[in-house]
Amino acid sequence: SHGNKEGFSCRGIQLAVDWFLEKGHKDITVFVPAWRKEQSRPDAPITDQEILHKLEKEKILVFTPSRRVQGRRVVCYDDRFIVKLAFDSDGIIVSNDNYRDLQNEKPEWKKFIEERLLMYSFVNDKY
Repeated sequence: SHGNKEGFSCRGIQLAVDWFLEKGHKDITVFVPAWRKEQSRPDAPITDQEILHKLEKEKILVFTPSRRVQGRRVVCYDDRFIVKLAFDSDGIIVSNDNYRDLQNEKPEWKKFIEERLLMYSFVNDKY
C-alpha cells in the first residue's frame, strides 16, 4: 500500500521492517514473490528494488518461488508460506489480507489468523 496503487514500493517494506526493529523485534520474515526481482515494467513498476536484495542478504526477506512456463508466470501461493511460518513460530501476520480461504482450509489456522492478524496503513512514509 505504500506505493499508492501506482506501483510496488520496496521502500514500504523497509519502513515496516524498521518499525518492528525499533520496537525490539528481532525475528522478522518478509515474503515477496521471486518475480519481484525481475526488471520493473511500465505496467507494473517496482521502485527501490535494491532494498529487496539488502533485506535478503540480512536474512529478513525470503523470495517465494515463481517461474515461467511457456511464457507465462507461474507463482506459488505465498499466503500459505506466511500463515504457516507465523503459526509454526507463534508469531503474528502483518497484512491487510484476511486470509479467508486459509481460515477455511485448516481449523487451527482460523483462530490463529483471527487473533494474530495485524493490519496496517501508511501515511506518506509513516508506517
